[in-house]
Amino acid sequence: MQPFTTLTGVAAPLEIMNVDTDMIIPKQYLKTIKRTGLGAGLFAEMRFREDGTENPDFVLNQPAYRHAQILVAGDNFGCGSSREHAPWALLDFGIRCVISTSFADIFYNNCFKNGILPITVSQEDLDKLLDDAKRGANATLSIDLAAQEIRGPDGGVVRFDLDPFRKHCLLNGLDDIGLTMEKAGAIETYEQKKAASQPWL
Repeated sequence: MQPFTTLTGVAAPLEIMNVDTDMIIPKQYLKTIKRTGLGAGLFAEMRFREDGTENPDFVLNQPAYRHAQILVAGDNFGCGSSREHAPWALLDFGIRCVISTSFADIFYNNCFKNGILPITVSQEDLDKLLDDAKRGANATLSIDLAAQEIRGPDGGVVRFDLDPFRKHCLLNGLDDIGLTMEKAGAIETYEQKKAASQPWL
């Protein structure tokens, strides 16, 4: 998993509450178990019209936000079914950070396991960040995970709280497999002891 240390990128405003995982990646894209290629289906029902052409009104289709790396979104982001394809699709599109006032628990947990930083802020701070994000090509935010700060284009700073263990995992690029591999030496020592004392196993 790619470590998350700092990120400076365009922030796209998505002023929609209760964005569920079916909106993030519709069910027809769930046939794959690969983490790549899902960016094409991200927000597909909002990004595209029925004839397959782009909806110019959707924020990620607008020139300033086509390469956004940060989403500033409404309350209760990631609710609905527990599909891990949702963070896969965000990451494949290029989104590394989502900022909201609250997240659905399963989606929130899945973000950390896939190298995405979900940041919870107050409504007052979200309103400030949405205002920053509405500046189009100038909608650049800087996320400093170590300092737990979001810096706006005018120099304003929003601090955020984060569980220390989750922070450690993101800073070091550790998913569940990576955490296990950190214990590789201890696991090997245990296996050697078991093999010596119980060779029939």
